[in-house]
Amino acid sequence: MSKVILKGFIIVPAEDLPAVKDELINHRNLTHNESGCLIFEVTQSESNLKRFDVYEEFKNKSEFEFHQQRVKDSYWGEVTANVERHYEIFE
Repeated sequence: MSKVILKGFIIVPAEDLPAVKDELINHRNLTHNESGCLIFEVTQSESNLKRFDVYEEFKNKSEFEFHQQRVKDSYWGEVTANVERHYEIFE
């Protein structure tokens, strides 16, 4: 199985920014500790503070799907429920 790459960005509503920024550290740590995570980067834009650029690489599709489900069931999933997601996924 080949690795899965997700790249793109999210736009966070202004009222959700504090919670998203606070939880981002925990979200990064949890994701980096997943066995299938190769690269995980979420970076806030300097020119648009509501935009966060996202780049992820996972070993394979099943590891990527595990990550997606974990995120949905996590506090990060709650605090990002209202974000706009603009992603491309490559397998």
